Amino acid sequence: GGRVRDSSKQPRRCAAQPHLAVLPDPLQGGYRRNGAKRARVEDTMSEPVKAAEKKKAGPKASHASEVTRPGFFVKLILMMLIDALGLYGIFTAYMVGSWTVLAVLAVLLLVVNWVYFSKRMIPAKYLVPGMVFLLIYQVFVMGYTGYVSFTNYGQGHNSSKDDAIASILQASEQRAEGAPSLPAAVVEDSSGLGLAVVDTATGTIRVGDSDTPLHEVSGTYAAGMLSAVDGYKVLTIAEILKPETQQKVSAIKVPASSDPNDGSYRTDDGSSAYLAKSRYNYDEAADTLTDTASGVVYTANNKIGAFVDADGNQIDPGWRVFVGFDNYMNMFARGDLAGPFLKALLWSFVFAGASVLSTFALGLILGLVFADKRIKGRKIYQSLMILPYAFPAFLATLVWKGMLNKDFGFINQVVLGGADIPWLTDGLLAKFSILGVNLWLGFPYMFLVCLGALQSLPGDVEEAAKIDGASGLRTVWSIKLPLVLQSTVPLLIASFAFNFNNFSLIYMLTGGGPNYPGLDVGQTDILISMVYKIAIESGSPNYGLASAMSIVIFIVVGVIAWLGFRQTKTLEEL
Repeated sequence: GGRVRDSSKQPRRCAAQPHLAVLPDPLQGGYRRNGAKRARVEDTMSEPVKAAEKKKAGPKASHASEVTRPGFFVKLILMMLIDALGLYGIFTAYMVGSWTVLAVLAVLLLVVNWVYFSKRMIPAKYLVPGMVFLLIYQVFVMGYTGYVSFTNYGQGHNSSKDDAIASILQASEQRAEGAPSLPAAVVEDSSGLGLAVVDTATGTIRVGDSDTPLHEVSGTYAAGMLSAVDGYKVLTIAEILKPETQQKVSAIKVPASSDPNDGSYRTDDGSSAYLAKSRYNYDEAADTLTDTASGVVYTANNKIGAFVDADGNQIDPGWRVFVGFDNYMNMFARGDLAGPFLKALLWSFVFAGASVLSTFALGLILGLVFADKRIKGRKIYQSLMILPYAFPAFLATLVWKGMLNKDFGFINQVVLGGADIPWLTDGLLAKFSILGVNLWLGFPYMFLVCLGALQSLPGDVEEAAKIDGASGLRTVWSIKLPLVLQSTVPLLIASFAFNFNNFSLIYMLTGGGPNYPGLDVGQTDILISMVYKIAIESGSPNYGLASAMSIVIFIVVGVIAWLGFRQTKTLEEL
């Protein structure tokens, strides 16, 4: 009368862990541990189940299968183009001796190839392009600007000391006294045009170009004509007289030897040459330049990067040197620069702050008005409000410049009935004109931002304020404005940074003018337009000083942004 127990459904003990019972798994055809994870059920699968699972999973991906995919060939072509561009950059950096750029390019090229040909760097494939552009257009630019700010880089100080010496010697060259005219010919090889000169005393033929001093070669010279030079093509008179060749021939200066004091050979007609020597004689041991005509000695001053005589007179050009914090000190201490710089700094704060506050205030007021659903046709009004924002800013600025013209402008002649108000030529009025034009250009953006923020506010908040007896102004000031500021403060910070560097408005409307007496800096110049005038428009550009000012702008905007985001966190806690 006993029951027969089915052993296939009874648990059995696990050999490795006896306290765990291994139960049959009907889904996988194998066994699993009771209270533990499934234990290699595939090992206990029946053969038909294993075959079905393999068929369902499909074939495993292999490197060979990846190579046959079309996407691989697209990636390969793109990487070939990137590698070709990178190798070209590395070769160019090597040719000019820029070893830092060469090292950075080599590292970037290796990293990019490793990332895009590795199967384990999937996230990096998406991050590397952005990181590369960040390094090139942000980190490098900021780092190089910072480096330039500690140098005297600018007009007459834009290269090395050796280049400055060579330039001085070449610029002051003139025909040496008593130098005879020697038979010569213009020659050409793969490196360009050169000059072959015949020593009539010995019959020796020498040839060279702008980069290679004269050296002896074989050739054919007869009857006063140099007809052949080994390794070179001798240009005929017809070829020399071509317009595109004449300018190149007149620019040929072939060093007589490796010593720059020995002068160089030049030609005026392509058939004869003469020796030209510099007015100055360079003494490498004493590091001095001596004026052979007057006897004045100029000593190299490596602190300012120029040759200076006993009276402080300099010879241009100079060379680039490290000057430390001199550029930063000059902004606040140099008599002709400190005053305009501090005024431009103050006006930059006033302009940026007033522009943000005025545009935000007008945008918020219009947003409050047109967010009211009781206004009929408010969609049409909202569309009209954003028209100034849709119009290109620089064109609108030029239109306003014409309208504010003192003599022929629409404002004076039509609106004010022929008034003579100097809107753009008086310092104070020009500042008010700039703020007014910027208000016209900027309020549509703030209107859109505030309107969107107001429409996203919960309706029950305003209803609760009405129930509590709050007036409309009280509701706006105590409820709507704080809630709007929570979402708009980051945009206000960005607007402040934009206006702090709003170069196009100043340049197009007033050009920074009216200028201070005797200076190229104007009363409406903000820092960025002042930097532009110092670096580009001035008679002697000073890139080191302009870079120092750019660093100051970066620090100011960064501090304002940091303080603004701290205030944003405070508003979020309200």
